[in-house]
Amino acid sequence: MSASLGLMLLILLLLLLRQGLLVILGLTALYVHAFFGRGELTDVIVDLWDASNRDVLLAIPLYILAGNIMASGAMASRLVRVMRAVASPVAGGLAMASVLSCALFAAVSGSGTVTMLAVGAVMYPALLEAGYPRRFSLGALCSAGTLGILIPPSIPLMLYGIMTETSITELFLAGIGPGLLLTVLFTVYAWFRNRDRRGAGWNGREVATALGEGAWALGMPLVVLGGIYSGHFTATESAAVAVAYALAVEVLVYRELGAAGLVDVVTRTAELIGALFPVLLFALSINVFLTYEQVPDRLVAWLGGQLTEPVPFLIGVNLLLLAVGCIMDIGSAILILAPILAPLAVSLGIDPVHFGIVMVVNLEIGYLTPPVGMNLVVATTAYRESFREVCVAVLPFVLIMLLALGLVTAWPGLSLFLLG
Repeated sequence: MSASLGLMLLILLLLLLRQGLLVILGLTALYVHAFFGRGELTDVIVDLWDASNRDVLLAIPLYILAGNIMASGAMASRLVRVMRAVASPVAGGLAMASVLSCALFAAVSGSGTVTMLAVGAVMYPALLEAGYPRRFSLGALCSAGTLGILIPPSIPLMLYGIMTETSITELFLAGIGPGLLLTVLFTVYAWFRNRDRRGAGWNGREVATALGEGAWALGMPLVVLGGIYSGHFTATESAAVAVAYALAVEVLVYRELGAAGLVDVVTRTAELIGALFPVLLFALSINVFLTYEQVPDRLVAWLGGQLTEPVPFLIGVNLLLLAVGCIMDIGSAILILAPILAPLAVSLGIDPVHFGIVMVVNLEIGYLTPPVGMNLVVATTAYRESFREVCVAVLPFVLIMLLALGLVTAWPGLSLFLLG
């Protein structure tokens, strides 16, 4: 009892001292091995090795690298041009093109923030120049950027799969339905909000030119996702294919990413991975220890008598995760909470894949909720707007996402229909 109290006090002290997640998880790993394990701190090293010895971990840095290559080269702008050419004739077409561009770019980048920045760099000035309201434009791009969190290949879904030993391929398949639902809801709202704004008129030559110049960029989601779902390669292999395809197109076809640009992309990717992986490995090492000590099994057995119905559990989890999303980034929340909550969900008969989608949709909303919403923070700098203005701009889209969350939670078939 005293050791458990000491652990809680240690974590509370580190939080009060504003320590980073790496420090908190590192000291937590040392503490649990010292006071709950054999007392051999070298066991931490063993668990770190066991945690890192997983092929699927290779997918995360590779997808991050592929997304950065696309964002720094010409693929992002050409995807946006295709969506603009196709949607412009419709009333409010440019607003709809912004959402659709984010959805399309999300299907190859795997990152919400990268999606928002890559598409926003092109579409935000275009929306303002076309006379669209600044607040709507800001909210649309910040919110549609989060589609990269759910639409596969999704880095948060990969993290969930790693932490809970759930099939990443099945999670990717399950993310398609909810991802399309959110895309449709955002697109309909973009049309409704700007339905009185006349389209630019149909330009067949522009459509043909955009499709021709963007054919290689459009081919990437077909190659990557098609390869996964057809069974030709795994999620990890698909990440390597994504990097190879992006490099070949940017360097050999479009020729807009030179040696200096490539070095910058690799450097930025290495910095991000260097910050992410130590945190991930310490979280996995704690998970290895807890599994070995059968802590999740004991927790499930204890709570089995407290929670006997899946509906109250899911409602409680949604409220918890919405609150967590306000104060914790999505990666940290998944690393800490997924190994605890997923076994509880399974014990109540909830499909682990469906629960993973519910968890990610909850935390996706956290990208748009203060005080630490990632897209809110990044948008204040990228679009040079106040934090308050960005928060107000995304509010209608947050309400739409809450509607989608309710549908995803109550209707498992929306996530699982492709799994048979």
